[in-house]
Amino acid sequence: MVSIRTLLLLASSLVLTACAHMTGLHDDDNGSASARGTPPQSAQPLPAAEVALLEQQGVLFPGIVLQPTPEYTEPEESGSTYPDDLWARLRSGYGIDADLDNPRVVSELNTFSRQQAYLDRVARRAEPYLHYIVESIEDRGLPMEIALLPVVESAYRPFAYSHGRAAGLWQFVPATGRHYGLRQSWWYDGRRDVLASTEAALDYLERLGEMFDGDWLLALAAYNAGEGRVMAAVRQARSNGKPTDFWHLSLPRETRQYVPRLLAISELIKDPRAYGLELVSIPDEPYLDVVALDSQIDLALAADLAGISIEELYRLNPGFDRWATDPQGPHRIAVPIDKAEPLRNELASLSPDERMRWHRHKIQPGDNLRAIARQYNTTVRVLQQTNDINGHLIRAGEHLMVPTASADSGAYSLSASNRLSRQQNRERPGQRVDYTVRSGDTLWDLSRRYNVDMGNLAEWNGMAPGDPLRPGQELVIWVRDGSVQEVASGPPRSEPVMQSINYRVRRGDSLYAIAQRFNVSVQQLQRWNNIDPDSYLQPGDTLSLKVDVRNQRGSI
Repeated sequence: MVSIRTLLLLASSLVLTACAHMTGLHDDDNGSASARGTPPQSAQPLPAAEVALLEQQGVLFPGIVLQPTPEYTEPEESGSTYPDDLWARLRSGYGIDADLDNPRVVSELNTFSRQQAYLDRVARRAEPYLHYIVESIEDRGLPMEIALLPVVESAYRPFAYSHGRAAGLWQFVPATGRHYGLRQSWWYDGRRDVLASTEAALDYLERLGEMFDGDWLLALAAYNAGEGRVMAAVRQARSNGKPTDFWHLSLPRETRQYVPRLLAISELIKDPRAYGLELVSIPDEPYLDVVALDSQIDLALAADLAGISIEELYRLNPGFDRWATDPQGPHRIAVPIDKAEPLRNELASLSPDERMRWHRHKIQPGDNLRAIARQYNTTVRVLQQTNDINGHLIRAGEHLMVPTASADSGAYSLSASNRLSRQQNRERPGQRVDYTVRSGDTLWDLSRRYNVDMGNLAEWNGMAPGDPLRPGQELVIWVRDGSVQEVASGPPRSEPVMQSINYRVRRGDSLYAIAQRFNVSVQQLQRWNNIDPDSYLQPGDTLSLKVDVRNQRGSI
């Protein structure tokens, strides 16, 4: 009997299509990703005019050519015709038993086998990181299919951010990231740090593999859905007298697609020509080297010293959100391997003070550390450390040394603020509305008021639907034609009466208690005051707040 897989192989070799657009997963470096959602849909090659339109709308990278998959021809000699590159090393480490005839795997194979252009882009994105990931997996003796998990999670986009608030190649949510040691501060997000997040993901997967006694299908399902949910599904199946393997468990639809998708991609990488595909060759040699630092450094300066562009430095170090490395660490920078020694030599000739540009700020009456930190795009902790200040007491007339960016803000092209700006300024269908957030606004309320999808509203502004809003935040809303007047003439809404206040922290105060008192959110307090989520308030600290006096209970 001819298997379903065999029929698929025969059919897929005849397919001549390459569609780059994935429904539900935006295939660009700065947009938001769906949380392991809908698979890409196949399509015929697009006309040049449609490709140009998609590029303009941000669906495609400019310069990507959509064309049919090259027709497959049998190699002249038997055996593999692929070079002995990193893909070959990856294949040799496979260790997950998979039922490739399962209909769910067949469906994913049928989808991805038609995505030559998409797989090309994923391979090019993976190239700087893949050797490090493969070696890390080898060192732990884990199945090498895990190296392809970021294809499913993020399409190997280090800046991917999903509607579930998951970030980075491995799509850690904030709480899980912190649990596995991925620090998240104003300067840095370890979930996007390729080196740190890879180690955290492998720690997590190694633990899951042990928890499920080496059943990697269950371990992978738990990585997606959580171990508690998978263990509950196993117990339910056992109590009902049913098999307890992955294929028979009652799991969320997303998880039921997630594992077969990884198996399908692994099969395509194992034998691409059987499916009419070609792989972009990746050399089996290190791409990155890590240069140790002993202090904070301006990223524009570091890029210049390494002889690379600031864009490349950000892509190799996507955990850094601002114009400099985090003063609290990690004190390291990843660079192309041939740039590491020149960078070390340049750094050896610079003192820590020369790695940052400094401004001498004269303290004015009414100044406080938090306001000064905001003015110079830095944090209170940095001001305290660089000026040897204990607490928050400063005196008018004295001076502070403040580290500042060496280049204008536009030079730091992939900083968090610049990524957001590009996301918001991308042209989309409809009419653009610029909206300033008021106290009490939520994404849900705004989506209803402007008759737009809440997920789209979040995506347009580089957010997840569950992210909080803060008064004064600028949003971009794309309203369908003819709806703007309807919105403008909707129910009147009284304007907020905003007032900036300073609040001195008292003994027993917490961020939650202060937020409740002034009718703001904890996240707003953290953002206004550059508070690290892992830090604690101290009596005597001064917080800056922006409150709507209409919504206050009692006096402020």
